[in-house]
Amino acid sequence: MNRTLVMGILNVTPDSFSDGGRFATPDEAVEEARRLIAEGADIIDVGGESTRPGAGPVPEDVELERVLPVVELLALDPRVRVSIDTMKPRVAAACLSAGATLINDVSGLADPEMARVAAAAGAGVVIMHMRGTPQTMRQHAVYADVMGEIISELRPRVEKAREAGVREIYADPGIGFAKTPAQSFEVLRRLGELRALECPILIGPSRKSFLGVLPGMEEIGERLEGTIAAAVIGAMNGASIVRVHDVRPVRKALSVADAVRGVAWIR
Repeated sequence: MNRTLVMGILNVTPDSFSDGGRFATPDEAVEEARRLIAEGADIIDVGGESTRPGAGPVPEDVELERVLPVVELLALDPRVRVSIDTMKPRVAAACLSAGATLINDVSGLADPEMARVAAAAGAGVVIMHMRGTPQTMRQHAVYADVMGEIISELRPRVEKAREAGVREIYADPGIGFAKTPAQSFEVLRRLGELRALECPILIGPSRKSFLGVLPGMEEIGERLEGTIAAAVIGAMNGASIVRVHDVRPVRKALSVADAVRGVAWIR
């Protein structure tokens, strides 16, 4: 076992649900990324298209204009790995050429070209479970067995990535994507079942609306403690990477979880 890695979220979008519009220039975005690195981020996930519920698609050229300069600058920093959060193979290919080494695809490789792009570059991929699109996913949150169906729907995507030659694959159950709050909590509780796919697990609970159904967490800015709890539960149940906005407090909390798991350095 290895310690749990922290993926810091860097949204260079005007409309992301939590931090949209905060980083309008590449320099501002890179400054934020360096803050996240100093706080303990192992990976920086750069995204140029919001995937919040109801978010509209972004033209490919616009997305590239947002993310490529940031990826180019971050790739020069040896302290961190750069991930590109995109559903578009052309955007992914350009960012991999610029120094990114991981693709985070919330569509779960809906475009089969994405696996070929990753394999050709020797990059890793995160394959997330989602039904529909960000515009329609809420209407697809109907399951007889939420974790069983996540596994059965992710399995062929994982197998196709392997067949394409991708050697580093992470499975993400898609907390909050085409899932009700109750289903998202169940996913966290049953996360270990995702090991059936025989690849490491990534989760992204940060500040999400499923936490907002709990008392005192209705507002996005009130969800730090909930995010920390979800990250620790995820790590204890098998997550290898946790994707968050608030790196420092999550990193500290995960050090406790890792110590309990016997993989953290203890003085």
